[in-house]
Amino acid sequence: MEFRLNPNSNLSQSDVISMLEQFSATGKMFIDGKRNKIKLFELNGRTLNVKSFKVPHLVNRIIYRYFRKSKARRSFEFANKLLENGIGTPEPIAYLEHTDWIGLKDSYYVSEHLAADLTYRELVEIPNYPDGDNILRQFTRFSYLLHQKGIEFKDHSPGNTLIKKNGQGTYDFFLVDLNRMEFHREMPFELRMKNLCRLTPHKEMVAVMSNEYAKVSGESEEKIFTTLWKMTADFQYRYYRKKRIKKKLKFWK
Repeated sequence: MEFRLNPNSNLSQSDVISMLEQFSATGKMFIDGKRNKIKLFELNGRTLNVKSFKVPHLVNRIIYRYFRKSKARRSFEFANKLLENGIGTPEPIAYLEHTDWIGLKDSYYVSEHLAADLTYRELVEIPNYPDGDNILRQFTRFSYLLHQKGIEFKDHSPGNTLIKKNGQGTYDFFLVDLNRMEFHREMPFELRMKNLCRLTPHKEMVAVMSNEYAKVSGESEEKIFTTLWKMTADFQYRYYRKKRIKKKLKFWK
């Protein structure tokens, strides 16, 4: 077993391990996904968010044991690195891995549970979301800050940014689902635009983001919009083509 606890969490190692060992039998289901599950646990007056990663297939079991850090460990370490850079994410508490002689078995990432007011997804799915233009512009500035710090959040998609209202028209942004990140000295323009292209299929939202990104970056708004909309359209085409192919391959279901 590999276990690491955030020393600033004020929680005991034995209590957290005991909670994780009882993951399947206790806790309140928050997300019951096909690959991963998230449950909420109450511990010492705190609500903890525990993500259980699916046991990987044989090859990845070996890779995650001997050649690459597990998703749980990467989530924990990347969360700490984000906080060091002044980027919002729920407080990392711990990670745990179970292994055998073959490789990784089950693994868990524990963080403070953050009750968000919305995610970016609401801006995409709900027309005329209240204060939506302002939120979108502040989100774009948040994304620009990530890029300026060289943080490439590879899962920068609609459900992975939690948003909390601060009052008086200001918002805080928190990244979740952290296991795929890269940290660069600097991010070139094309990589920045690629990082934003999975967020929305709506051209009018891309236009607003392009306008705000141009304001903070000094880049040409026309250049940003042309590049970002092309990358967005290409991503949407690939995404739906992949779905069509999967549907044809699984026609019997």
